[in-house]
Amino acid sequence: MAVSNARVVSTQPAITNDPNGGEGMCPHRLVLEHVTSRWGVLVLIALLERPYRFSELRRAIGRVSEKMLTQTLQTLERDGLVHRDAKPVIPPRVDYSLTDLGREAAEQVRALASWTRDRMDEVQAARRTYDEARRAYDEARA
Repeated sequence: MAVSNARVVSTQPAITNDPNGGEGMCPHRLVLEHVTSRWGVLVLIALLERPYRFSELRRAIGRVSEKMLTQTLQTLERDGLVHRDAKPVIPPRVDYSLTDLGREAAEQVRALASWTRDRMDEVQAARRTYDEARRAYDEARA
C-alpha cells in the first residue's frame, strides 16, 4: 500500500486552542455563531432601524430575558458590531447602535431573514411532505 504525502484540506472549521475559554473553534465560526444566534439576529435587525436604549431594545425584540440581551449585546460589542454609548447622567443612559461593521453584518442577516419570510410557504409545504412520508415509513415498519 502506497502512502501519499498529499495534503488533505478539510471543509470543516479548524479547532484551535482558545486561551480565553471559548469553544475552541476558528474565530470566523464564532463570529458567525454570534451574528446568527437567536438573539443576535434580532438585535442586529432591530438596530438597523435606529439606536435603542436597553429597555427599548428589549421591548422591540420581545421575549428576551435581561440577562440574555445583556450577554448578546456584550458579545456583539466585543466583536465590533455594536457600539455602547454610556452617558454620565442620572439616571444612567446607555444607547446601543451598530458600527459600520455591524451595519454590514445586519444587512446580510436581514437579507436572510427576508428570504426566510418570503419562502415560508415552500418550507411549510416541504415539512408537511416530509412529515407525511416519515409517518408512512414509520407505519410500514410497525
